[in-house]
Amino acid sequence: MLLRLFVLILCQLAGAALGWWLARAWGAAAGAALGACLWLAGDSWAAARLLAWLRGGAAAEAPRLSGPWGEAADRARRLLREGQRREQASQARLDEILAALQASPNGVTLLDAAGRIEWCNQMAQEHFGLEAARDELQSIGNLVRDPEFTAYLAGGDYAQGVVLPGRGSTPSRPVRIAVHLHPYGDGRRLLLSRDITQLEQAEAMRRDFVANVSHEIRTPLTVLIGFVETLQTLPLDAGERAHYLGLMARQGERMQRLVQDLLTLSRLEGSPLPGRHEWVSVRELLRRCQDEAQALSTALAQGGRAHHITFPEAAQAEAAGEIAGSAAELHSALANLVNNAVRYTPAGGSITVRWEAQPGGGARFSVTDSGPGIAPEHLARITERFYRVDRSRSRDTGGTGLGLAIVKHVAQRHGAVLRVASLLGEGATFSVEFPASRLRAAQAISAAGTAP
Repeated sequence: MLLRLFVLILCQLAGAALGWWLARAWGAAAGAALGACLWLAGDSWAAARLLAWLRGGAAAEAPRLSGPWGEAADRARRLLREGQRREQASQARLDEILAALQASPNGVTLLDAAGRIEWCNQMAQEHFGLEAARDELQSIGNLVRDPEFTAYLAGGDYAQGVVLPGRGSTPSRPVRIAVHLHPYGDGRRLLLSRDITQLEQAEAMRRDFVANVSHEIRTPLTVLIGFVETLQTLPLDAGERAHYLGLMARQGERMQRLVQDLLTLSRLEGSPLPGRHEWVSVRELLRRCQDEAQALSTALAQGGRAHHITFPEAAQAEAAGEIAGSAAELHSALANLVNNAVRYTPAGGSITVRWEAQPGGGARFSVTDSGPGIAPEHLARITERFYRVDRSRSRDTGGTGLGLAIVKHVAQRHGAVLRVASLLGEGATFSVEFPASRLRAAQAISAAGTAP
């Protein structure tokens, strides 16, 4: 650059000197004319260099010129650098916006005026089976072949969206995608998609829950009202009156158990998770479950054969140690499993309750019965509220249909896992596996009690 500047100045000085010499030799007019031509040639050369740079040069390659052309080059260079900085800032901002859209839990697809894909995020690709690189500028109507979506896209009324079956949707595992178009810009449209499968399932569960609660309460209430009317309108002897009052008491107890279980579920869902500062004796939990199971078996036997119920030996129960958590919740969960086994196992059947240490420091509470077992199609749903394998038998034995839902909630709140294994006609095993972080062995309890 310095060499070029030196050459330019030298040429201009040479032209001035030559013009002065010619002026003395040939006259002032001819010398002035030649000098002006040489000066104009140098000036044109500088202008040509500046123009060439403006047409395709980068800011770092701007020519170093003197005079007016040098000032013009400096100003152009500054303007170019400022424009480049603004362009880089705009690109960075665009990248941030696209990154935010990419991180969105909803699908985002940008369509041009002709309905062709300009850009889509990863979630939209999963919802519609798209590939951003492959499907760019492809018509969305050709890629999402659903009659309802086609009519929605062509209709032009985007006030309401549509719900489409998602990829991989099956009758047993439906996937539902809500789609909504939003016009923007010059005929462009923003296509938003959202997986609403869980929302629809939750809404269906809510409807079923309300219907089931209404049905479960209405049935005993109808019986109670009928018995009350009977007692009020018919002359009954003492024996008949006692019989009807006994039936009414059983229906009242059934409604009371239902309300108690509903309150238990509500409390579990709305209360904080149990902490680890309260320790519950496993031996005491097993003892209470055993007393309740034997009392229930005696009541259900009604003079017949009671169940053969086996619990861990006292020494084994003592060695089990303690569980960190809520005593009331843990008792409710374990007692529900044992009492369910008593209710659904025929009189004279066997029920075995175990507490077993697991590898890694965990423990497994299990209840195995010799009952009728559970068919495979019911296993995935038996923890749902009010779901019953045999509705008539459940009501006859006093079940509310909420016991296993309570067990599942309690297990989850204590970091445990509820597992069910059963074969139709061969009984069932219900187990709760507790993590090591919730357990304290008897040796640790003794050490803590003797520590200074």
